[in-house]
Amino acid sequence: MTTADDAVLLRREGRAGRITLNRPRALNALTHAMVRRIAGALDAWEHDAAVTTVVLDGAGERGLCAGGDVRAVHDDVRAGGGAAAREFWRDEYRLNARIAAYPKPYVALMDGLVMGGGVGLSAHGGIRVVTERSSVAMPETGIGFAPDVGGTFLLSRAPGELGTHLALTTARMAPGDAVHAGFADHFVPAARLAEFTAALAEKDPAEAVRAFAAPAPASGLAVHRDWIDRCYAAGTVEEILGRLTDSGAAGAEEAAEAIRGKSPTALKVTLSALRRARRLPGLPEVLEQEYRVMCASLADPDLLEGIRAQVVDKDRTPRWQPAKLEDVTDADVARHFATTAAPGLGL
Repeated sequence: MTTADDAVLLRREGRAGRITLNRPRALNALTHAMVRRIAGALDAWEHDAAVTTVVLDGAGERGLCAGGDVRAVHDDVRAGGGAAAREFWRDEYRLNARIAAYPKPYVALMDGLVMGGGVGLSAHGGIRVVTERSSVAMPETGIGFAPDVGGTFLLSRAPGELGTHLALTTARMAPGDAVHAGFADHFVPAARLAEFTAALAEKDPAEAVRAFAAPAPASGLAVHRDWIDRCYAAGTVEEILGRLTDSGAAGAEEAAEAIRGKSPTALKVTLSALRRARRLPGLPEVLEQEYRVMCASLADPDLLEGIRAQVVDKDRTPRWQPAKLEDVTDADVARHFATTAAPGLGL
């Protein structure tokens, strides 16, 4: 059995405090115990003069982190109504805010797959590095709920309507897309990543970045900004789908098809969350909103059904309730944002 100590490896290398997510067989999926261990390390290193930089990476060849351990959420909701899930999200979101405000350089090596909770651990850091192997996504609408871990903060502040496109379709960002959309800062070729990491133990991170970073690849998403901005500026998911279907632009119908397969409730809640996040002043306020949304989602049948279809049974055929967008009412959406849905995070 993997313990928290095994699942998150902590060590000092020169001036760097190293955090390695170490569940490679589970693509480093994040558990509550891992969240607590990372938070404890950040607390200790903040006051350790010998640690001047924190570096996050993931074990294995496949990626940094595929997200939170949603199977554990599924089992908890079925067994106990979601009390453990609420505690996990509370501590996870507090950690996301802690990373964003951390007083020492926090370097996230976003090599390989980075999804959901992995984005929360990395994309709020001060120095976010992608490689040609990076694939970054917020896949939540495909498993029955809305982007969280500060994802709606990042998505709502991406250029134009790129964030809306990424949230509703769950499309993966290549490295150039991640930089363009504001999820990453620098590109380091994978062949130089080990050397770059070694340099972080001895050099100021900014100096290491100057020595090893290369120009990021061009963003494929940026090429499609015209139809993305035009279609996703609509006020409802139904209207967005109509514009995508009628646009005739290359890629628009593919986007519409991707959206049609997602949870209707999650799609409408996500669009509302993004629009509301744009009006909120910062990450702490957005995380507070996300926490209310997630706690309210525990009462949605789609959360359990999406995880069942994608992670538990893996039949990839979720049966959403309701199955049609027009059957999701404004009241259904509004209850996810009620201040009574959950206590605050205390951020």
